[in-house]
Amino acid sequence: MLLTRPYFRERAVEYARRWALSRNPLFIDFTGVGGDCTSFVSQCVLAGCCTQNYTPTFGWYYVSANDRAPAWSGVEFFYNFLIGTGGYPNHLSRVGPVGIEVRANRVEPGDVVQLYNDVGDYYHTLLISAIENGEILVCAHSDNALDRPLSSYINASGVRFIHIQAALTELEDDTCFTSLINGSSIE
Repeated sequence: MLLTRPYFRERAVEYARRWALSRNPLFIDFTGVGGDCTSFVSQCVLAGCCTQNYTPTFGWYYVSANDRAPAWSGVEFFYNFLIGTGGYPNHLSRVGPVGIEVRANRVEPGDVVQLYNDVGDYYHTLLISAIENGEILVCAHSDNALDRPLSSYINASGVRFIHIQAALTELEDDTCFTSLINGSSIE
């Protein structure tokens, strides 16, 4: 039976701010080989939920550079996993973070932003770190950003927002945060 656990937004944001301008040694840096943005946001979301889904192909997990799910570092795969279109007819029947696509006025710090280009291809994933005076601020990798205004991404043709609702898990343990943010252990 799956347990529903809160998504700890403050942990996701704290992780994002800690590692936005550097790299956690627990994870490979994908900059220069497709980009590190989605892997970085996956790390942030993991910090907020302490739950991975080790299902081959359709899961969301990172063990090593050679042992990870496509959703860990791929923009569209990540979206599909969070929203539940990536091989799960009902995303509420699987372990991991659960999200829904929302409008900008429904996002909170710890939620996810994805940018698309003029042909509609999504190419960049960012984590919302704050909302100040109506301005969404983000943290990101590949083009490192710490509390950067979302409005400054002038090359994007558009955005979509993913609100993380909760984490579904089989375990009650949510103690990965300290070792993850300190760069000492993924689990």
